[in-house]
Amino acid sequence: MSKTTVQPNKQQLLNRLKRIEGQVRGVHQMIENDRYCVDVLHQISAIQSAMNKVSLALLEDHTNHCVIKAIKDENGEEAIKELMSVMKTMTK
Repeated sequence: MSKTTVQPNKQQLLNRLKRIEGQVRGVHQMIENDRYCVDVLHQISAIQSAMNKVSLALLEDHTNHCVIKAIKDENGEEAIKELMSVMKTMTK
């Protein structure tokens, strides 16, 4: 069974993801059009940075809502363990 949650900043996250989607399409087009490698790499770097911002925003929301709620409900140890697992994955 998967967990669900209400994203407090859902629209902001969706807007960021739409911009990233457009950037990825732009990179696809750049490669199709044989654009200079360094230009493509700059765009890829911008996409990675934007994805990191989305990840950090989600991590912040998760910590401030889900983890805090779990601690209040006396299930904090499991929530913190899960949070640390996600942090390890994000920093690979």
